[in-house]
Amino acid sequence: MAKHVKRSVLPIYLIGVTSLVYALVFPLRRPVHYALCAAVCAVVFVVGKAIFPDKAYAMPGEEKKEEPKKKEEAPKKETPKSTGNPEIDALLKERERALSEMRRLNDSIEDEKISAQIDHLEEVTGKIIDQVVAQPKKLPQIRRFLDYYLPTTLKILNAYDRMDAAGISGSNIDATKGKVETMMDTIVQAFDKQLDALFGEEALDISTDITVMENLLAREGLGGMQMGQEQKKDTDVNLEL
Repeated sequence: MAKHVKRSVLPIYLIGVTSLVYALVFPLRRPVHYALCAAVCAVVFVVGKAIFPDKAYAMPGEEKKEEPKKKEEAPKKETPKSTGNPEIDALLKERERALSEMRRLNDSIEDEKISAQIDHLEEVTGKIIDQVVAQPKKLPQIRRFLDYYLPTTLKILNAYDRMDAAGISGSNIDATKGKVETMMDTIVQAFDKQLDALFGEEALDISTDITVMENLLAREGLGGMQMGQEQKKDTDVNLEL
């Protein structure tokens, strides 16, 4: 409920009574007499306000007006910290731009299959760039991906989105949308192949380590023992058959 203040009128009445009494007791012939009367009335008013203060009361049925809330400021996007490598910094910016555009297209396109494919492309794109950020020497391996595959894929999806939003069926629209839907399977494979290629050198190193380990085990007689056990299993299987 809203609070109201009732001003006390008693101090004003006291001023009137004081003025009347002063005029009866003291002469009011000169300006100084009126000044003294005004000073006495002022003192009486202050004392009267102290004795008879204003009263506050609440009116039922009235709601307190709420102060308008300040608009919440949108959180500012933090600028990614520099890695010290201009090429990697540019790559990180491209990553955020591409992933943001994929999310927008995914929200806009209603086709469930394409939506699922965009989800996959978003995940793979993030992993590809993360691999290069962790190992900048791999940057040349994804130049074609960055310069052609990624921007062209976004261009194709944008065209599909615009035609889909048109809400009409026509020979040009239907044919183009059909080509995009067919092409998306190939695009997904291309993105997966690019990610797999980034692990080629690592896979080769691991394969070399395995070969060396197998040779060392063979010299220790462990490799032959393992081969003998495998041959025994094969023999047991043949006997069971």
